[in-house]
Amino acid sequence: MLDPDDTVVLYEELAFQDVMPVHWDCLPPEPAAAVGLAERNLQVMQAWDALEDHAVLEKGDENAPLAAEIQRLDRKMTLLLALVGQLLALNRPRPAPVPLRFNARGALWRPLGAAPQAGAHGVLEIYLHECIAQPLRLGGRITAVAATGEVKVRFDPLDDALCAVITKITFRRHRRQIAGRHAPSRVS
Repeated sequence: MLDPDDTVVLYEELAFQDVMPVHWDCLPPEPAAAVGLAERNLQVMQAWDALEDHAVLEKGDENAPLAAEIQRLDRKMTLLLALVGQLLALNRPRPAPVPLRFNARGALWRPLGAAPQAGAHGVLEIYLHECIAQPLRLGGRITAVAATGEVKVRFDPLDDALCAVITKITFRRHRRQIAGRHAPSRVS
């Protein structure tokens, strides 16, 4: 499933691909809970976006000392968040990481245990980062269970703001992968 040399697509859209802890809960749809879930999911995605490394320090930049100090503080904050995340994980263990592909439309993964039934409705929990205690919780319906064990879920319609953040992070990750493939290799 994970092939770093290909563009990753799911439901005809660019998809994010990584190895992450996920958990599927078979639950009936609850429209009343959707608003609160959307707000929490947006907060989780914004926290993950903030943790992602975006900035590259350019040599010769007139603000380089300030930028270097900000990066140093950022590394310390990330370390602190990682330690807090580890403490939280002791009280609430996460599922084992599995290869995962997802975007704002759906997800594809191979569960370690029994696969859910095609047609089942539920919630997919995606633990995006060890520093973020809350998982991303996306409701949807299982559209396919392959003979290989891969499960494909189509998410219920998501809030526009949440879709935008998922799409932005997915595109940024894809752009970095392409840049990494085309970067000249260093000779030691």
